[in-house]
Amino acid sequence: MAQIFDRSSNSLARISLVLSGIIVISLGVALNYLQRSPWVTRQGQRADQPVPFSHKHHVQGLGLQCQYCHTSVEKSGYAGIPPTKTCINCHAQIWTNADLLAPIRNSWATGQSVVWTKVHDLPDFVYFDHSIHVNKGIGCSSCHGRVDEMPLMYQENTLQMEWCLNCHRNPAKNLRPTSQIYQMAWQGPSSLNPVWCAASDQPGVPTAQTVDCTLRDPESAGAQVAALEIPSLAGHAQTATSAVAGAAVPAALHYTKFTDQEALGKYLVVQYHIRTPRELTSCDTCHR
Repeated sequence: MAQIFDRSSNSLARISLVLSGIIVISLGVALNYLQRSPWVTRQGQRADQPVPFSHKHHVQGLGLQCQYCHTSVEKSGYAGIPPTKTCINCHAQIWTNADLLAPIRNSWATGQSVVWTKVHDLPDFVYFDHSIHVNKGIGCSSCHGRVDEMPLMYQENTLQMEWCLNCHRNPAKNLRPTSQIYQMAWQGPSSLNPVWCAASDQPGVPTAQTVDCTLRDPESAGAQVAALEIPSLAGHAQTATSAVAGAAVPAALHYTKFTDQEALGKYLVVQYHIRTPRELTSCDTCHR
């Protein structure tokens, strides 16, 4: 009986199987890159806003603190968008007739809110709480980037689940003293710029507030203050060790010197009572 298929059909079948596998793998890789690309994540894209608000001008140029506009960032799940009244506090005095501020003046006159385009917009099924992150030592720039250097606001990171989990698996790399939360230029301790931290056991006080960190050597600072003399009412001199140094650097605290971010982060993980990676990466942490 004559063969239906030629001998070369076997080779063609093998080649077609290999090509099919390559196509499937290539398609998967392409889709993976696509869903991580700025086209999907909107990373680095500057959204059109009714008013071209410059964070660089207001934060770096004028020195406004984040909390002046984002009033609820420390106590709410949302950082909050400032009402028109916040803008008018200043712009009722300066740039009162600027064309680019016409939407602000119209909003103030009509009572209708300015419709801003949300830059950092998470899916509705994701629960994110600003307050717990801020109060547990996560700085603004860790998530939002150097906002003080952005003339127009854009999304610094992908905000994808992978990005969140990478931080939650090792939160030590991003933790900082709560006194440095709003310090945009914070880069962590180093041998040239160490950080000293001490913890006190104060019942009823939030864990992050029991940690006192300073960028100056507490021992040398205490010695300098102790050398000061304050004239008393009787004309005699008394040292300022208990009056001043005790208030600035509590004698009961034992300060530890840190010269790298990993060591400081691990210390703060313990002192801030940060949950374990298993607890932090649990689905119900974000999905309620």
